[in-house]
Amino acid sequence: MNDILPPESALWEWLEEKVRAVMHQWSYRNVRTPVLEHTGLFVRGLGEVTDIVEKEMYSFEDRADKQGDADHLSLRPEGTAGVVRAVSEHSYLYDGGKRLYYMAPMFRRERPQRGRYRQFHQVGAEALGFAGPEVDAEMILLAHELWQQIGLKDVTLQLNSLGQPEERQRHREALIAYFQANEDQLDEDAKRRLHSNPLRILDTKNPAMQELATQAPKLMEYLGDASLKHFEQVQAILQAQGVKWQINPRLVRGLDYYNLTVFEFVSEALGSQGTICGGGRYDYLIEQIGGKAAPAVGWAFGVERVLELVKEQQLVPAAKSPSVYAIVPDAAALPQAMALLTALRRMGVAAQLHTSADSAQGMGSFKSQFKRADASGAAWALVFGTDELARGEVALKPLRHAGEQVLYALSNIDALAARIQSPIAQ
Repeated sequence: MNDILPPESALWEWLEEKVRAVMHQWSYRNVRTPVLEHTGLFVRGLGEVTDIVEKEMYSFEDRADKQGDADHLSLRPEGTAGVVRAVSEHSYLYDGGKRLYYMAPMFRRERPQRGRYRQFHQVGAEALGFAGPEVDAEMILLAHELWQQIGLKDVTLQLNSLGQPEERQRHREALIAYFQANEDQLDEDAKRRLHSNPLRILDTKNPAMQELATQAPKLMEYLGDASLKHFEQVQAILQAQGVKWQINPRLVRGLDYYNLTVFEFVSEALGSQGTICGGGRYDYLIEQIGGKAAPAVGWAFGVERVLELVKEQQLVPAAKSPSVYAIVPDAAALPQAMALLTALRRMGVAAQLHTSADSAQGMGSFKSQFKRADASGAAWALVFGTDELARGEVALKPLRHAGEQVLYALSNIDALAARIQSPIAQ
């Protein structure tokens, strides 16, 4: 688990601003759910035999209440189950479908590696109450638009369809028969999953099992007409938008609740762990956790992994600097200086006040203050000289472009703010 300090935190803020802007344009509204949920929510929602539930959740027994019953709680390992629980609990779909998004920390006790930590952060989008393939396509296009706005390159979209439960059941039976016939090639993890979750064997990362997984029965061969038509319509919309994709028949996602369309955005720039965003349709999850049945589709991406890709592709934006740095040679001028800075900030000017680390040494020399002003990246220095203040004036000196120092009356803040905000120093 990591601390995020400046200037690194500025990169996070930049990404969050991009997310908020795109979500607003696409009419997705922010939702915030508790970091703690009942453990049973994730067991029912994610599946009892998933790695997350079996190995990775931070779970504990809460103190018993007055009735003597203790709650079994878990830090959320992903965002969808909590959002679905909240929507169900508050009957939020009573008047129709909803488009929601979240940005929040998640927790999994997995082996830390590049872009993967035990406290990690996800951005997720969920469209609840919509059954049509156009919403599957909208969700994919929403993520695609985010990559465009961030500037990410070489991100590949992979698609698959998991069909409906009865179609998966027929495929499941064929998979079990196939893997049983080749049981001598299965690793221990695959043997453990053979009867509980054989679909996950297709997603194996074991190089020795890749050929076996590739030759396994394809789920697409077991899909009925309705499922195939749904998938075809998703692809038709993407094609009309000029979005390219690859069909990946082994794409099953790691969670049990998906049906029909599933997808991942993948980049080779981050090594073997190349998925940066994944999601799909989950029409049965709301009913599965106790709510009124409603269709839904969603995705999530790991913030840390996307930021790794931003750095890898050298897309890191320039650091933001204050517009003006206030130089105050005499501490007696601080009340006037701080009052002016407050007024400028209210007018939209980003201002930084020089402060001394040691009050016994005063505010420091002009030279040392100008050195700090230059290091701040500010375009202007605002100098509160004793003589100028006595005349009711302050001096504005350019730091990043040629020009003379200009005096402004303290009573004419509008002209001062306009000069600081002018594009001349950009």
